[in-house]
Amino acid sequence: MAKEKMVEQITSMDTDFAQWYTDVVKKAELVDYSGVHGCMIIRPYGYAIWENIQADLDARFKKLGHENVYMPMFIPESLLQKEKDHVNGFAPECAWVTVGGENKLSERLAIRPTSETLFCEHYRNIIHSYRDLPKLYNQWCSVVRWEKTTRPFLRTSEFLWQEGHTMHETEEEALRETRQMLQVYEDFYRESLAIPAIVGRKTEKEKFAGAEETYTIEPMMHNGVALQGGTSHYFGTGFCKAFDITYTDKENKVQYPHQTSWGVSTRMIGAIIMTHGDDNGLILPPRVAPIQVVIIPAAQHKEGVLEAAGALKDKLAESFRVKLDDSDNSAGWKFSQYEMKGVPVRLEIGPRDIASNSCVLVSRVTREKKIVSLDNIVEEVQAMLDQVHEELYNRALENLKSKTHEAKDFDEFTDIATNRPGFIKAMWCGDVECEDKIKDVTGGVKSRCIPFDEEKLSDVCACCGKPAKHLVVWGRQY
Repeated sequence: MAKEKMVEQITSMDTDFAQWYTDVVKKAELVDYSGVHGCMIIRPYGYAIWENIQADLDARFKKLGHENVYMPMFIPESLLQKEKDHVNGFAPECAWVTVGGENKLSERLAIRPTSETLFCEHYRNIIHSYRDLPKLYNQWCSVVRWEKTTRPFLRTSEFLWQEGHTMHETEEEALRETRQMLQVYEDFYRESLAIPAIVGRKTEKEKFAGAEETYTIEPMMHNGVALQGGTSHYFGTGFCKAFDITYTDKENKVQYPHQTSWGVSTRMIGAIIMTHGDDNGLILPPRVAPIQVVIIPAAQHKEGVLEAAGALKDKLAESFRVKLDDSDNSAGWKFSQYEMKGVPVRLEIGPRDIASNSCVLVSRVTREKKIVSLDNIVEEVQAMLDQVHEELYNRALENLKSKTHEAKDFDEFTDIATNRPGFIKAMWCGDVECEDKIKDVTGGVKSRCIPFDEEKLSDVCACCGKPAKHLVVWGRQY
């Protein structure tokens, strides 16, 4: 059944997905544009989503023994230059400080695009013995990457993120950490954001600058485009050798520790918008929604209505994030407003409801209305929030499955890339020339990852016909 469009000022996603996205982030009051190139102002409602994401992930990190630290935002150029592959990977995006006050600096300072070098400098000073390992540090901060084309949350010159940086005695232990943290991200996407994703290893061409292995989580947006949702990297001992980080092992031999890093950013808010939103605006997964339940009093001018709504808010606030809108705006305006802001559950209460000791609950996903007793309102609200989460996840999973295609040869691959949005599963020989050819011929389709659970669609590369080494998931990306 077609759903009534409640918010007319939002462009239909089927008409212009990019404009729909811009309309949503503006109308839902998530961001405002800044006078600084490529930088966004994250408004309170948008920042509240990030705070809930941060609190959830931070608890998961700390449960595994990670500690939060804070590093400087400036990196001396000489420090950045110590790891060649790393600096070459970030040089085009670096923003530089050359003047301090009125004086020209003797050495340029990069505003951190990432903090591997800063952590390595610190670890060199504090790691000396096997007893100092492992070091499990995480940082919540902002980073700057001078993007040419920007879009709120997806690509901005400055963005918020967390970056974990850990040191371990053995390769085995570090690789276990790398996979474990990707699993944390996968669990978080599923359990808290209601977003399914494909996880796997990046190809040599697409891995992080300076890493030996890069693992990635790749959710699919509503329109079939991928968003790199988070990455976890194994660095081996490369940075440690460049920075002369050593420790004495149990046999009194000098060794290099093994390093990892992993991170996710405010890009996740973009993923929420583009995975779950509809033509009426946001739909927020309940577990990170700033407002989980909005209470709309009906005929609030009548005696006892606001008092009953207030009492209901106090009761629900013990278990949920609740807002009571007792403004003098019309009920219709309020319905549209909170629909657009993606509040998972709307609660309506008026004189007739009060008389019957009931209220009406409305799901943001299905818009189904349910009359429930006030006696067990906490349980009913929790049940609807859980239902919203499941509906969102299942809908996103169906979108992922229906827009994932298989290609056996190059003609089939290019036909799908041209005519069917989404991911393409295809075998690959391992040669970067085939990656480059696919990207050039299709106008931007790139390898997303080699899934951990590989299938075998055929024995030959879909691009060149030579013997295949891996199944790769390919797709366009934000």
